[in-house]
Amino acid sequence: MQKLCPLSSLTILKELHNSTVPAVEQIRTVTAIQHIRKMRGGSQAHLMRCSDGSLQVVKFRNNPQHTRILANEMLVGRLAAYVGLTVPKVVIVEVSEFLVRHTAALNVQLGGKTISCESGLQFGSQLVVSPLNGQVFDYLPRELLDRVRNLEEFAGMLVIDKWTSNADRRQATFHRKMTERKYTASFIDQGYCFNAGDWTFNDSALRGVYAEIEVYAGVNGWASFEPWLSRIEQIDEHVIYTIAGEIPPEWYDSNWTALEELVEQLLLRRGPGLIRGLIYAFRLSSQKPFPNWRDNDQEDCWV
Repeated sequence: MQKLCPLSSLTILKELHNSTVPAVEQIRTVTAIQHIRKMRGGSQAHLMRCSDGSLQVVKFRNNPQHTRILANEMLVGRLAAYVGLTVPKVVIVEVSEFLVRHTAALNVQLGGKTISCESGLQFGSQLVVSPLNGQVFDYLPRELLDRVRNLEEFAGMLVIDKWTSNADRRQATFHRKMTERKYTASFIDQGYCFNAGDWTFNDSALRGVYAEIEVYAGVNGWASFEPWLSRIEQIDEHVIYTIAGEIPPEWYDSNWTALEELVEQLLLRRGPGLIRGLIYAFRLSSQKPFPNWRDNDQEDCWV
């Protein structure tokens, strides 16, 4: 198995150039130039305008949750995008000491104290639609779910959440442009995958699932989790190592051994049966999330 080191991503990218594995898009780094406002949520992220004109939701290394949630956001967000799920574009945001020093609102509440956000490299996820062009909602009532154009992706994101042992509820936003009638779900907040800063896998049937269970009503068998389930089970190790190798070391205290162990666990967990077993446990849970599942003896022989 490949060893992870500071130069591993460069080595892997060269190997990918001569392989049949689809290349991973290289992570971009942008510079924060303006603070817009503080966002809601436990990580106390900030909305910032960046050098490329984009609006980025920026999570800082000294957030109240854990430094590693930045690594989790980048790793899981990019893996989800690689297998074809709708997630915000991930970037690295460089925040200057000058901007922090001259922006009083760039702070976090930590241990009952207000402290300045750290400068340096932070995690950014691009705002899914500009406030000038559309609307973003944290929640849609169940009677509007039939107006979500990619509702089937909740099943695909469930695969990701079970694979990465998301310890939180699945979070999503719903957005539409002014000219559109339908909404698009975008899956956000991957920070509590791998049990947040612990980097452990504590699997539970009801972890990593969306609160409004109706989003899974369209699931009628294993085919409903495709193509995402097969893509994850067959994902090449080069892809995971490449993405992990681009995570800034300061997001996990330069502990290469811990990162390598995390990647190795992901590689083991993509194997036959484990993800399907966790989904099956959710199916049998008290939530009864898949009311339209069609029993099929051959289909259920997945071990």
